[in-house]
Amino acid sequence: MKTIGLFEAKSHFSALIHDVEGGESIVVTKKGKPVARIVPFVDPAKPREFGFDEGRIWIAEDFNELPPEVAAAFEGS
Repeated sequence: MKTIGLFEAKSHFSALIHDVEGGESIVVTKKGKPVARIVPFVDPAKPREFGFDEGRIWIAEDFNELPPEVAAAFEGS
């Protein structure tokens, strides 16, 4: 993690942003004490919308039906 003083950060802000875009995190100090951190932005996951695939998927009417020999195997027959 890179550390940089406030005055230098103001003077070279574009270069710092370029470094952050590359994945680097930067700590900004004021009078030698850390006051801020510049980190890459992570886009939060968007929640799924209910029914977004409606009309695009088809499920057979007999989806839950098993052939007799398969049902018998599950029942131990």
